[in-house]
Amino acid sequence: MSGHSVEKIGGTSMAATATLFDNVLIAGRKGADLYNRIFVVSAYAGITDLLLEHKKSGKPGVYARFVADEGADGWREAMEEVRIAMRSRNAEMFVRADSLARADAFVDKRIGAVAACLDDLARLRSHGRFCVKEQLMTVRELLAGVGEAHSAHSTALLLKDRGVNVAFVDLTPWDQQDMACLDERIMAALESIDLSCTLPIVTGYAGCREGMVRRYARGYSEMTFSRIAVLTGAREAIIHKEFHLSSADPKLVGTDRARKIGRTNYDVADQLANLGMEAIHPGAGRGLRQTNIPLRVRNTFDREDGGTLICGDYVSQTPRVEIVTGIRHAQALQFFEQDMVGVKGYDAAILEALTQHGAWIVSKSSNANTITHYLSSGATTVKRVISDLQQRYPDAAISAQPVAMISVIGSEISRPSLVADALRALADEGIGIIAMQQQIRNVDVQFIVDVPHYDAAVRVLHRALVEDDDASAQEQRAA
Repeated sequence: MSGHSVEKIGGTSMAATATLFDNVLIAGRKGADLYNRIFVVSAYAGITDLLLEHKKSGKPGVYARFVADEGADGWREAMEEVRIAMRSRNAEMFVRADSLARADAFVDKRIGAVAACLDDLARLRSHGRFCVKEQLMTVRELLAGVGEAHSAHSTALLLKDRGVNVAFVDLTPWDQQDMACLDERIMAALESIDLSCTLPIVTGYAGCREGMVRRYARGYSEMTFSRIAVLTGAREAIIHKEFHLSSADPKLVGTDRARKIGRTNYDVADQLANLGMEAIHPGAGRGLRQTNIPLRVRNTFDREDGGTLICGDYVSQTPRVEIVTGIRHAQALQFFEQDMVGVKGYDAAILEALTQHGAWIVSKSSNANTITHYLSSGATTVKRVISDLQQRYPDAAISAQPVAMISVIGSEISRPSLVADALRALADEGIGIIAMQQQIRNVDVQFIVDVPHYDAAVRVLHRALVEDDDASAQEQRAA
């Protein structure tokens, strides 16, 4: 396979079905132009939240209610909510009655099969001598795949109704006994497809020996997308999102001030992922980077725009800040121990506790007797970490405080006055910094401020380091 693209569609874009067909799937193409593309699809927006739990609010879905065992019918009611939501989505998309019937029958079959599995586990759990805890991750994996199976199947049917020769590629082994590794499952599913005359619609979830949800949490669809691109030797990998990759959040700095990023590199994408502002999951980006496959991030709602091209070797010819973003609510975990000087082991113990409690480390700093970790984690998680560390090191002073982090990022930001300009701009607005970090690699600089100053700090730094730089460059070109 060669000369083709592998394209991933996010859940919000999937939910905008008419726009998706007009701008991405069909987009004015006819005949052979429709092919030499592989699409990897996410579940429709909100469906995975109903199956697992809400990504932001934590509201329990089928999985969370099954784990909680809240009454005999709690998870069954949640499963019925999923069925209703999927059927409602189908009703909005399909015009042809026979296609709608096929789509609904597919949903009913999958929902019924998964519900039967959960019923069996529930019966076992009701007997005190059976422990099903080790099966819960399998349940989570099984449920996760239902959303992508629905969206891929429905999308394939809709394309068939438009005369496209399409293949529904189901990587969710919902009725199979074998557990192949991810690469084996992908290659077995795609090897017989002629991309020159067939358009594969592939589930973003892939059931495999490694466990996609276990390893990648909710970023599993991007891993499937990345591996397909790598294994098939794609010329380009494309992610379709509901927004442009911009110099800052347009809602925060203003749509007239935010700049669309035309080009950048995988270093910048990694920094965004570290802050939770994913252009692509860092594990997925790694495979593309290692095989020199460029990644393009496109806005589903802007058909004519080429999007942002991310390459491994791109470096801005002129040092400049490309993006100002950050974490509004972070935790600064500070570990102070007078006896730390010259003694090894403290850092390893802290990392062990953070890993055990699933705390996401954004960055860290240290000196002779203090180690500070900046965490994208809730206060409850950090309290548990502190409790564990305090038991191990009773003489240490361990504390945490809420902070905000603003990161200025670019493929080349070695401009000598950058930090001075940033500090001056913050000071002029009365924004004090708690800490600042800059690495030798010159990809990002992080400013730690009080949480209430986050919005203002982003606006100030964007104005000073992006907007004013643009204005200065334009003046120089005019002269």
